[in-house]
Amino acid sequence: MKKEQPNPFTKLDCLILTVIIVVAIAARLYKINTPLADLHSWRQADTAAVGRNFVRWGFDFLHPRYDDLSSNQSAAGLDNPQGLRFVEFPIYNAIFAFAYKLLPVLPIEVYGRLTTAFFSLIIIAVIYYLALKESSRLAAFFTAATYAVFPFFVFFSRVVLPETTATAFSLMAIFFLYLYSDRKGFTAGLFFLISIISFAAAVLIMPTAGFYGLVLLFIFFKKFRFHFIKKWPVYLFFIIALVPFAWWRLYIRQFPEGIPPSEWLLTSVNTYQGLQNIFFRPAFFRWIFFERINNLILGGYLTFFLILGALVRPKRWILHSMLFSALIYLFTFQGGNVQHEYYQTIALPAIALFVGLGASYLFTVRKLFVHPAINVLVVMFVFAISLFFSFYNVRGFYDYPAELPQIAKIINTLTAPTDKIVTDRLGDTTLLYLADRRGAPSIYKDPAVLAKMGYSYLATLNQGEIDTLKKQKYPVVFENDKFALFKL
Repeated sequence: MKKEQPNPFTKLDCLILTVIIVVAIAARLYKINTPLADLHSWRQADTAAVGRNFVRWGFDFLHPRYDDLSSNQSAAGLDNPQGLRFVEFPIYNAIFAFAYKLLPVLPIEVYGRLTTAFFSLIIIAVIYYLALKESSRLAAFFTAATYAVFPFFVFFSRVVLPETTATAFSLMAIFFLYLYSDRKGFTAGLFFLISIISFAAAVLIMPTAGFYGLVLLFIFFKKFRFHFIKKWPVYLFFIIALVPFAWWRLYIRQFPEGIPPSEWLLTSVNTYQGLQNIFFRPAFFRWIFFERINNLILGGYLTFFLILGALVRPKRWILHSMLFSALIYLFTFQGGNVQHEYYQTIALPAIALFVGLGASYLFTVRKLFVHPAINVLVVMFVFAISLFFSFYNVRGFYDYPAELPQIAKIINTLTAPTDKIVTDRLGDTTLLYLADRRGAPSIYKDPAVLAKMGYSYLATLNQGEIDTLKKQKYPVVFENDKFALFKL
């Protein structure tokens, strides 16, 4: 029996992909220059601050620093006077910091958003290629179009967060290993090396991107079949790719004050009642599969295509290995995925792929439906109404408190760059970032103690705290109906 050949990538595909990428760029430029105070601004501010401090003090990859000097984000509960930030290895931060330093014509957070957007275009190109090769051109079109224009995909493709960049590197690793699996000689070796480097970068940027390693393992299986456990390239690939990550995790243990807590990401969420366990509880399934994937990400109706795509028998199961990887990731980090929407970024390529597979399937079984023209109308309607409902839910992600940038500007004007500031923000570093000051994002100790620690000013929006500080005779530097700035 003759082996079925994958669909070729032609000039037509170049044209389709170019149009989709142009549309994707336009969508990602929406509100690209707004202040860094939108959804998950605290996490974005921490990420952007590392890049800004690279510009300010030099590219010290081994000692990334942000603006929080307190013990708020330290798993060990230690003060962090240097503001060390040991989460991801700062490849993403360095990229947009370097771009800003090279051409400082836009705020550095805009460069961060543009960097994320750029890597999202790589994801679009790779999933188009994989869908084309493993299914059809129509599936590739729907896959890439979904990632390009659906609001949840768009928003998290232009935030100052490392997830999209890490996912792009994982997809690049898959792409080049996919090419390697069908080639021999120097070209195969080059693709193999690029895939290793890409996967190593992905895991260094965000360890969660490593879940796509299952896809890489499946590609090795498709190449070597059951003999893959005896093949040295398999072991060489993962050893070389994971050694930098292992070294990084061992290295950062020297700086416990700069490592935030992470155990809760597996099983728990923070609520007004404290930390609550949701591991395999109904709440997890409701929030991830109904509220997030069904409503926010796919706008409700598009979920039909996702399920249909998952049920369609594939040619070679490679795409299904991506879906399997995404599901394992969601079920592993249940706490993080329920707590924060941006955690679903890792799973977005797999979701888009199976939406594309499901939508295209309706055009391959014409005998089951009334008329092909009806299929076209139904698919267009489902995509349109899903896009509308998704945008209706996601549009608020772009909003930010209008007074926050104004308060930040006042703080920046009335304090010196070297002054350490306390902001009464319950651990949220957004105001510190906007004011371009380092300090503590909460009144985590008595103001008198904070003063002895070298903090110069305290800004609070809490009227009760304002009254308390006035009774304690702290000088008021500035006050209006929004906030007050005290000298410590």
